[in-house]
Amino acid sequence: MRDTFVASATGFLADPRTTIVLADISADAFTEAGRRYPDRVVNVGIREQLMIGVAGGLALTGQRPIVHSYAPFLVERAYEQIKLDLDHQGVGAVLVSIGASYDRAEAGRTHLAPADVALIDTLDGWTVHVPGHPDEVPDLLHDAVCGLHSTYLRLSLRGNARAYPKAGGLQVVRDAGAGAALLVAVGPVLDAALAAVAGLPVTVAYTHRPRPFDVTGLRALAGGEVVVVEPYLAGTSTRVVAEALADRPHRLLSLGVGRAELRRYGTAGDHDRWHGLDPAGLRRAVGRFLTRAG
Repeated sequence: MRDTFVASATGFLADPRTTIVLADISADAFTEAGRRYPDRVVNVGIREQLMIGVAGGLALTGQRPIVHSYAPFLVERAYEQIKLDLDHQGVGAVLVSIGASYDRAEAGRTHLAPADVALIDTLDGWTVHVPGHPDEVPDLLHDAVCGLHSTYLRLSLRGNARAYPKAGGLQVVRDAGAGAALLVAVGPVLDAALAAVAGLPVTVAYTHRPRPFDVTGLRALAGGEVVVVEPYLAGTSTRVVAEALADRPHRLLSLGVGRAELRRYGTAGDHDRWHGLDPAGLRRAVGRFLTRAG
């Protein structure tokens, strides 16, 4: 996904309103772009708060900045600047992260960011894209750069076997028929979710745009039981789903990265298992949920 992003973002530099702002991460990937557009590929060094401040200043001049780093550095470390230098100033930017929740688990807790989408969700009016395949990235970046409001694009090394470029709204990828439970999979967890519910009476819908959440699609698809599987902090979308279905009886199971501090390294696959986001863990959780429904 990062390679696709670099190629797509470089293409936007032909528009003089676009500037790419970096804090050393991926700077090598933009070396040639920097030679061609030396004033509009800005590397501030390892100063993530400054990176957001620069983006805010550029946005105030009418620029559409694309800001890029690892998720914990881009969102968690610079959250106050996002709140003040973008939101409070009433200007927009495109924040593009890599690393997801634990793509570089071997680098330790400094490179883990399961709470990034939940933090962005504390701000008003943001669009959040969580692609599940590299081929989904170009259109999402195009929509973000050509938009007016702030957007967070969350890239990952993980991905699904198939792309669904038009799945901003909920797209049904497995229809279990009327009355079936609904599972909503966000971004790169789709394949694991599909494997987990094989043979179970569960309809699966996919989205790579959890914010704004497709409330209309959810209401059309949801019956009595809803499961949301997100590749970041468990429960991030609980509020949105609960509000959307507040006028009807329903049960909700929210699955994602747990809040417990594991204090382990391991691989991304290990973390999937520890958080129950591998197919076996998801099947256990969904199975228990459906059994209680009966």
